[in-house]
Amino acid sequence: MTSSPQFSQEFINELKTLFTWRRDVRHFQSTPVNEKLLDQLLSVACTAPSVGLSQPWRYIKVETPTLRQQIYNLFKNCNKEAAQNYTSDQYKLYSNLKLSGLNDAPHHIAVFSEENPTQGKGLGRQTMPETTAYSTVMSIFSFWLAARAYNIGVGWVSILPPHEVKSILTVPEHWNFVAYLCVGYPQFQNETPELEQKGWEKRNPSRHKWIIR
Repeated sequence: MTSSPQFSQEFINELKTLFTWRRDVRHFQSTPVNEKLLDQLLSVACTAPSVGLSQPWRYIKVETPTLRQQIYNLFKNCNKEAAQNYTSDQYKLYSNLKLSGLNDAPHHIAVFSEENPTQGKGLGRQTMPETTAYSTVMSIFSFWLAARAYNIGVGWVSILPPHEVKSILTVPEHWNFVAYLCVGYPQFQNETPELEQKGWEKRNPSRHKWIIR
């Protein structure tokens, strides 16, 4: 039996710093990330927990310029539609938000979740089949934290309609779209989330308390 590692207080403090400084990055440098390092990040992502050890995540590097342009056009249309749902004051704030790094980020990564993978033999998802998607999100977060440790930024573009993204990238029907990630070295970093800096929203202290039943 392998003995479990003992983590020092210094490591625990650095881990807390890593969580604190994880940011949804929108401003990227054009310098690409080394391919071997991207492969390492994917390997870390694949160590994430998954229901029944199903590993339902599917990562696609979107490198074809025409496909990237189609995704960007889709984003622009969706962003324009979303802006119409806000009041005039909210619209002004919304218009000042940079909601994607699609034009700047050197890497685009689309993440899908296989709906009912044979791997795992259905364990743990008979009553909650959505746990495959939850597992994929865990993998994305693992990728995100590992990227931050290497000073690589990740931005999640969450406004894209899943069926249209699936059509553009021609993936199997049973793959469910979960995330479109912009990846690259950030232009700058800040401990305070950009949405809070711009006055869109701020953290709610009540979310730091347990709900007791």
